Order: sequence, then C-alpha cells, then structure tokens
Amino acid sequence: QLQASGGGLVQAGGSLRLSCVASGLRFSLYALGWFRQAPGKGRELVTALGWRSGKRYYKDSVNGRFTISRDNAKNTVYLQMNSLEPEDTAVYYCAASGYSDEYLYDEDKYSYWGQGTLVTVSS
Repeated sequence: QLQASGGGLVQAGGSLRLSCVASGLRFSLYALGWFRQAPGKGRELVTALGWRSGKRYYKDSVNGRFTISRDNAKNTVYLQMNSLEPEDTAVYYCAASGYSDEYLYDEDKYSYWGQGTLVTVSS
C-alpha cells in the first residue's frame, strides 16, 4: 500500500515536495516512480528510480527541476519539484515495481499505486 501526500496550490516558480509512504512490501527491493495525469490527458511517467542500479529517469520537461529520492529506512519516496510551471498541474501518483530496473519505464510493471495527490500551479 502506498500513501501519497504533499500536493497543493502553488504559484508558478514555486516549489512543492511530495511524499509517498509504503507499507506491506519490502520497500528497498522495489523500483519507484512518480506518474501524473493532467486534466483531459493520459497518465505519464514523470520520474523513476531503480532499486538495484540506482538508475534515474526524468521526463524531458521536468529534468533539472524535479528530483526523485528515497529513504529506505522510512519506506518513503519523495518528489522535490522546483520552478513549477502551470503545465505541471496534474494529479501525481506514486507507484512501486518489483521488476528489475530494465522495466523502469514500463507502467504495466508497477503493481502498487498511491491514491494520487493534486498539484495545481497557478500562473
């Protein structure tokens, strides 16, 4: 089970940090991802972090502004979002995958999903 939090309303240029706490799984053995779904659009992978290789992926439009990190001792994954833009407005979902890091980009391989937290960026 994953529980996401930290969303809210922020002005363009501002920052937010999302958190996602996991329970009931061996957290350190899971790759982690943050997805988002904007109004009227499909869900997309924003960033992901492998568990074995430590490999990181960032969607081009967030690279350099967003940072994914994990604290295995706290069973928590974070998404630090800086220089937010109105285009970042979406419901953000955390997810966990028990597959190897080569499947980091494959949404179908993420078995556990958080409930979503809304991020709204005003212009």
